[in-house]
Amino acid sequence: MSVVKDYLNHKFITTEPLGNRGETGEQLVWDSIRANFRDRDCIGYWRYPIFSQIGKFRQEPDILIVDRELGLVVIEVKSIPIDKIVNITGHRWEYQNFYTPFGNPYQQAENQLFTILESCDREPILQDKISARALVALPLISQQQWQERGFDKLLSNPPILFKDNLYSASSVCELIQETPPVKPGYKLTLKQWQLLLSILSGTPFFCRPSHRVLTPDRSRGKILQKLRSHISEFDWQQEKIAKQIAPGAQRIRGIAGSGKTVLLCQKAAHIHLKYPNWKVAFVFFSRSLYHSIIQQIDKWLRHFSNNERGYDPKNANLKILHAWGARKQPGLYSLICQAAGIHSLTVNETASQKPNEALAEACIQLLKATAIPQLFDAILIDEGQDLIVDKYKFGDRQPFYWMAYQSLQPVDPVRSEQRRLIWAYDEAQSLESLTIPTASELFGEDLGHLVTGQYKNGIKKSEVMRRCYRTPHQIITAAHGLGMGLLRPQGMLTGITRAEEWKAIGYEVQGRFIPGQKIILKRPRENSPNPIPELWQGDIIEFKAYESRQQELFVLAKNIKHNLRYDGLRPSQEILVIVVGEFFDAIQLETQVANFLMRQGIDIFIPGNSKCNTLLDESGKCRNPNKFWHEGAVTISRIHRAKGNEADMVYIVGCDRIAEDESNIYLRNQLFIALTRARAWVKLSGIGTYPMYEEIEQVIRSRDTFTFTFHHPPKREINVTDASELLKRYALGGRNFQNIDLSNADLIGVNLSHANLIGANLRGANLQRAQLDGVKLIAADLSHANLKDASLRNAKLMGTILQGTNLSNVDLKGADLSEADLTGAKLKNTKLNEAILEGVKISE
Repeated sequence: MSVVKDYLNHKFITTEPLGNRGETGEQLVWDSIRANFRDRDCIGYWRYPIFSQIGKFRQEPDILIVDRELGLVVIEVKSIPIDKIVNITGHRWEYQNFYTPFGNPYQQAENQLFTILESCDREPILQDKISARALVALPLISQQQWQERGFDKLLSNPPILFKDNLYSASSVCELIQETPPVKPGYKLTLKQWQLLLSILSGTPFFCRPSHRVLTPDRSRGKILQKLRSHISEFDWQQEKIAKQIAPGAQRIRGIAGSGKTVLLCQKAAHIHLKYPNWKVAFVFFSRSLYHSIIQQIDKWLRHFSNNERGYDPKNANLKILHAWGARKQPGLYSLICQAAGIHSLTVNETASQKPNEALAEACIQLLKATAIPQLFDAILIDEGQDLIVDKYKFGDRQPFYWMAYQSLQPVDPVRSEQRRLIWAYDEAQSLESLTIPTASELFGEDLGHLVTGQYKNGIKKSEVMRRCYRTPHQIITAAHGLGMGLLRPQGMLTGITRAEEWKAIGYEVQGRFIPGQKIILKRPRENSPNPIPELWQGDIIEFKAYESRQQELFVLAKNIKHNLRYDGLRPSQEILVIVVGEFFDAIQLETQVANFLMRQGIDIFIPGNSKCNTLLDESGKCRNPNKFWHEGAVTISRIHRAKGNEADMVYIVGCDRIAEDESNIYLRNQLFIALTRARAWVKLSGIGTYPMYEEIEQVIRSRDTFTFTFHHPPKREINVTDASELLKRYALGGRNFQNIDLSNADLIGVNLSHANLIGANLRGANLQRAQLDGVKLIAADLSHANLKDASLRNAKLMGTILQGTNLSNVDLKGADLSEADLTGAKLKNTKLNEAILEGVKISE
């Protein structure tokens, strides 16, 4: 049986790589399941993370199939030869010369099945509707061997998939269909099927509880009730990223509201339950996120353990850490300092005095002072852009990332560079740095390949998430339009200038980013599935300019009172006021807004305080820096503390502070972040008259489609895909791109001469007219790529796959094509003089 390609099997999720020694049998079963179920309405998991208690151990199902017609199927895989099974009594199997003396494979599969069914039956429309089957797979045993031992005559003989069945093209699916269900059910309706998929991903588990709302049906409060009862659409990419444990570094890029924090929390819980002895750290920069992250990780732990385990702050093996740390609350930096016996610095002990730069400065001193102790098995970093600095570097590396990387145990002692550092970020949400670092700028050029390509079984080293779930469609497009300055008369300030990059974050593009060219950007509705636009009849985003601050704040107070009295919104977590502007201006405006709302009888809360209606505690310092919300009060926040938090109704005050200096990218980023805090509605306001106000109104009118003329390259270009990162690294002198994944990439006319592309995936890539002289493409895959008119003089192409590749007019003078596969390649006018062609496969 041929191995099924992962890129054709997006519906099958391998949560950890297979293919290690001793896993040949497991791989055979998994490949057979994927081949037999690939055309069915289903999803399959290798090691679905539900950890039910079985005896002294927590076990997860080897294979879980969720099929709309067949329901749930759990398969327990035992890669054991027949001679190692000594006896079978009931459900107990006795072994010899095996890693365990006995087991209960079928009973184990049944227990796992009922654990999953239990969570499904909590939903009334699924109760007693889902069929359920349990089987045992024996990939090293034939049916004849089983019968010769007489095991088929036992009353307890379970349904079994034998080695013979796994090589058949259709018998696996038929055998499973013929297996009597341990619990009968029905083919699910579309609504039931969508709900079942959501339960598996944990989505309903995270629906916020809805309270009673005594307001008219079309009020905002009633709309939110409908929103919270909405079943979120199942997202294959999210599910795959969340459930997989990569055997090394992994980078997760995602636009605001794409669910990066939720996925990282899910990963942390999954890793901790599967490997309870591992030292795992979940790290973030903004202290106001402590409560929400603890809450999320606790929920995921309970979800995966069938409510048997929750977050325990006393468990030293799973730590939730601020990046820096405080006197009474350790962080990653302070913990490493303590373990190394080095005094940990505070912000006031550094030269910069700015929190994120000060942290980088402190990390540099630590890295210079001592070898970093290897304390952790996995580190997950959320909001990773907050930990990037422009000014302070450790050699050619980002200090915090290099410290975190050094503090990790290698996954494989033979390949010590492989360490489980997982970070998520969105470049557009950076408030302190305009640097958009590649992996080589984080870890040095020697490790620039850490997050290119993929691990075994299709686990990608880099993921880009383009669907926005939190923020409604028109608000996320407005955030991109204003944050990047797409409709500025003078041209865009920052952003993406390659069609592939826009596609990666969920946009369609017409036109090329050449000065003077017309560009049309459109974001399809399916990439912003928040249902508010269908539920709410009025405006979702509004902008108003006022003559005075007093007038602006008067309308703000009036709107908030209406939200509370007539819309049925709650002040805490449903309403958020964000103040934008430069640091001292924002502090001053925050105080002004707070005083005005208090005088209007509205209870307010400033993040970091211990009580509401207080600007500062008596000491003049924040009493509770982790606190962002206060029950019964509307939070008023500057942008740095608002990051990572969200609300249904967001008011953005002081847009004039941005309009006064509209070409300031940092201020534009503030506006982007503020807009993307909204789950439903946004009202922007400012005072005076500024040219940028027309831009804001034009962006809002444009809704999800922007049409503009591209004038010049932006001040800051954002790179999203591996292809654009490759070009950036190459331009900066990098040459090591081993195993990079550039399938179907548009690389027309690029210059990658003498680059190391050993093992690269360039299937279907467009490399017309590319300069590739001296490039190393050993064992790379260029099948069906377009290399017409390219130059590959003296290139190393030993063992390269060139099946169906267009090599017309290609200069391969002096190239080494030993053992290369050119089956079906187009070779019209190809120059092969002095090329080495030993063992090459060529056929038209």
